Amino acid sequence: MSELDGLHEQPFDLYDQQEKVDYLLLGNYIERQLRQLQLDLRQDCKMAPLLPFASTLVALCEARALVLPMDPKDAAQKLFETQIQITGLIEKVDQGFDKVITSKTSAFRASRMIDSLRDHLKEWFGFYKGYDPSFDWWVTQPYNAVEKCLETASASIREKLVGIKPGNKDAIVGDPIGRHGLVDELLAEMIPYTPEEIIAIGEQEFDWCINEMKKASRSMGYKDDWQAALEEVKNDYVEPGKQTQLVRDLAQEAVSFVEDLKLVTVPKIAKETWQMFMMSPERQKVNPFFLGGESIIVSYPTDSMDHEAKLMGMRGNNIHFSRATVFHEMIPGHHLQMHINARHRPYRRLFDTPFWIEGWSLYWEFILWDDDRFKKTPQNRIGMLFWRLHRCARIIFSLNFHLGKMAPQECIDLLVDKVGHERATAEGEVRRSLNGDYSPLYQAGYMLGALQIYALRKEVVDTGRMAEIDFHDRFLKENRMPIEFMRALMQDRPLSPGYTPCWKFYKFRDDKLAPRLS
Repeated sequence: MSELDGLHEQPFDLYDQQEKVDYLLLGNYIERQLRQLQLDLRQDCKMAPLLPFASTLVALCEARALVLPMDPKDAAQKLFETQIQITGLIEKVDQGFDKVITSKTSAFRASRMIDSLRDHLKEWFGFYKGYDPSFDWWVTQPYNAVEKCLETASASIREKLVGIKPGNKDAIVGDPIGRHGLVDELLAEMIPYTPEEIIAIGEQEFDWCINEMKKASRSMGYKDDWQAALEEVKNDYVEPGKQTQLVRDLAQEAVSFVEDLKLVTVPKIAKETWQMFMMSPERQKVNPFFLGGESIIVSYPTDSMDHEAKLMGMRGNNIHFSRATVFHEMIPGHHLQMHINARHRPYRRLFDTPFWIEGWSLYWEFILWDDDRFKKTPQNRIGMLFWRLHRCARIIFSLNFHLGKMAPQECIDLLVDKVGHERATAEGEVRRSLNGDYSPLYQAGYMLGALQIYALRKEVVDTGRMAEIDFHDRFLKENRMPIEFMRALMQDRPLSPGYTPCWKFYKFRDDKLAPRLS
């Protein structure tokens, strides 16, 4: 709180527009961190009954980090007492301890915390072992006992309280934050809509995508059966060993397009300093499609996968899906973003947000869809629409999950039945979205961020205030921030120390298929 108090003492009215935005970005960042600490505290309280021994182990590890004097006999006694506590916990879990636990997610969180404590304790033990003879004599046996008990406790909680069978590494549980948590996240992202309104946006954009899917389907001779058209598209993939060359050719096509039409400035070094890597089969379970940024990581089947997984991987990374993905991941998408971010106002990378990062890349998919100069066959359009539909579905399932209205399996079924995913890629997408490695609004940030940037473009480019290339260049050079602050910078809008989100960038219409951007 002292940092926030110090910020509030600064002379906001004396700052120029850039400084005012930095003031608000820093204040928003600190407030978000404080809210996250409160959320973590509430979640920690829910799982505390499963971690009665945690404070003892944390104290040992913290003392080692501070290099405080360590008494091996005392450490051994603490480990011995911890073993007794863990053994008692395992017995309670086996007898139905779940009656005390509020949810499976709290139990799953506790099991992950135990795994983390086990890793930290292993590092603690390795730090002293072999260096202090008395440590080995006192601590080795009780440490080994505790280490095994921690492993057993984590496995027991997963099986008995969460319902994950032993050896199942692919289970999806997730950690919903509830409506209150979503409201806090929306405030931090400067989005003036409720979670329910955000879901409505996703649903209306979903309807638009389906309507366009049917148009493309008719062009392919499938009438309104867009799922059948999608099947044709998914079966148009390159043979094993050819995907890397396809990706390289697509990357070159993307650079040529944006440079020839002067849509955005692409520094020479940005074109020359990217690399390509292959994604491991294990990682493809979480990221079934490409990843990009400083390099592009290609997701495609390997010889170690079973036959069904190979076919699903090839269909899920077909030529037409890949065309849109490469633009998204490399240039003008993430690779160009990161290159410019490292060179212009790099301190603003602290204010990272998926609405800026992912919104920018999806925004370019919007631009390429609109621009007739970007040649598109009906199959290409189906590929582009699949991703757009996918981003709408991400809003719907991720927010409904965090509101407690959809279970992970329902999220998977939505992607398979309503979007057209292969089941393996749908499982990977849901696992990626719900496993806790991403912020709760990360998946919604793609579509919402793109809609915001698209709306801002209409305000400053379509009205003639800025040239298209100037808009894109400035957007990148201002670096990362909630899009409403970018709008304030570009339009020199009034700002105040207590600024709250107010930009209604999306209009709801009775006709769901009518243009909906402000």
